Amino acid sequence: MITQSIEKYLLIGLGSLALALGLVGVFMPVLPTTPFLLLASFCYIRSSKRMYNWLINHRIFGPYLYNYVTYRAVKRNVKIGGLIFLWLSLVISIFLVENLHIRLFLLAVGCGVSIHLLTLHNLKEEP
Repeated sequence: MITQSIEKYLLIGLGSLALALGLVGVFMPVLPTTPFLLLASFCYIRSSKRMYNWLINHRIFGPYLYNYVTYRAVKRNVKIGGLIFLWLSLVISIFLVENLHIRLFLLAVGCGVSIHLLTLHNLKEEP
């Protein structure tokens, strides 16, 4: 009984940390948002129905998570906006950083995220 409550609180803590990192990832192109949101939903579904329902029904993250998990798809405008924001942020970062290894790392991350986004299906826009 005690180990179950400890596990529950550890999963809630890990899910909350993953959610926070996902939020930071919205603004930092090197930190991926989707894996952290998926981890948060994984932790919440195993620990707190209330937290999971909040995340899945969130007005911003809910549809995004549902579409990603269910259809492995995003809306076309989300994909285009993500690519533009990603590369704009990376280009600025590459110019600000002088270390060649970090520049190459940023370029590799940008290519990896771009490939992932481009392989996702496009959801049809609702009227």
